[in-house]
Amino acid sequence: MLMTNVQETLLRPMMIDHILVESPLTLAPMAGQTGYALRTLARDFGDCGLVCTELISSDALHWRGVKGNHLIDWTPEESPLAVQLFGSDPAIMAEAAAIIADLGANIIDINMGCWVPKVAKRGAGAALLKDVGAATAVVDAVIKAVNVPVTVKIRAGWDQTNPTCVEFARAAEQSGVKAIAVHARFATQGFTGTADWSWIKRVKEVVTIPVIGNGDVETADDARRMLTETGCDGVMIGRAAMGNPWIFRQIAHELRTGDTMPIPGPRERAETALEQARRTLGRTPPGKHKIAIYELRGQLSRYVNEVRGAAEIRAQIVRMESVADLEAILAPVLRGECED
Repeated sequence: MLMTNVQETLLRPMMIDHILVESPLTLAPMAGQTGYALRTLARDFGDCGLVCTELISSDALHWRGVKGNHLIDWTPEESPLAVQLFGSDPAIMAEAAAIIADLGANIIDINMGCWVPKVAKRGAGAALLKDVGAATAVVDAVIKAVNVPVTVKIRAGWDQTNPTCVEFARAAEQSGVKAIAVHARFATQGFTGTADWSWIKRVKEVVTIPVIGNGDVETADDARRMLTETGCDGVMIGRAAMGNPWIFRQIAHELRTGDTMPIPGPRERAETALEQARRTLGRTPPGKHKIAIYELRGQLSRYVNEVRGAAEIRAQIVRMESVADLEAILAPVLRGECED
């Protein structure tokens, strides 16, 4: 009975408008990470209720169109899928959202959490949180342009002198936003310091739409505490899922049963790294393979953290030029030579 109650209260599904998200554990959008391969692996291994693309520039869609945009890589099998857009011009964001909705996105997510200078200096991402009026204007334009649910991912605010998340959340719900994800750091913190989950709780207290908490969730205990301390409806996992698409299954299993699921062994980790590389290149236009390989180097090196001889294997992965190189690098692991 205890485990049943835990499952019902902590792992209850979410409804984002009419879309059922069966597991409240979701994959965060991450630049250079959450392409087709990681998204589908997270779903394949189980208990990841919603995946989201990398952030896509609305300006790029406006000026260059869809053709050649390697970030437009999703498939119907990923449903429910959120596609994240960033930009600061309401009209251009509305145009981009309409394009993305026509391409099959189940949900349009607006990025108001990215703090990196090349995004924020253009007034986009988390910079929108400096002005709730400007942020709401973007939301209004996007909602009017599409017939799919619109969600927003925010931070607590731009900095500690201007914590706008609660004010914006109220305005966003009134505009028609169907869910909001809160990364419980200020933009000026980047990923430093400790996430202050009290901001998630404060947002949850003022809206009726689903609130998804984000920040510093790496274990089942972290997820349990976030859900119980903040009252949030879902948990978004980002960096802890990199090189670890099993994390959703592991967390869900522990929350349901109280038992810890063993981490995958070296061979399964190597096989999954290879599968991520193959899926990535299989969905990447030939002219973009060089960029994809560069990104894969950083993505795949994380898979061998628990493998004997990890330092040398990582050093080889960051120099790989092809899947054939990766196969040769991981061959000893696949043969069982790196077992403890």
